[in-house]
Amino acid sequence: MELQTLLSKPVWQMTGEELLFLSRQSADTNTNQSPANEHAATKHYVYGIAGICEIFSCSKPTAIRIKKSGRIDKAITQVGRKIVIDADLALQLASQKPMPRKR
Repeated sequence: MELQTLLSKPVWQMTGEELLFLSRQSADTNTNQSPANEHAATKHYVYGIAGICEIFSCSKPTAIRIKKSGRIDKAITQVGRKIVIDADLALQLASQKPMPRKR
């Protein structure tokens, strides 16, 4: 079966075989495109101080201290009072070795 002729044919004129062929072609095309979209879908965001509590399994005062420390600043986006944290990046930044203090 030729794909272009089937695509131009109305659905009500198709046989069951033709319809299944188009369905399988569509499924094959979607399978090939999914790895690129899979990476974008794996982003995990949390919101607010409660989100920081969830990521690090800590209390609210400790979450505030973590945010104020500046350690995870690259993972935080804040506009006004809205705080959005990229959870994976925050965990990665928190696990890095701290910079030595200047004395």
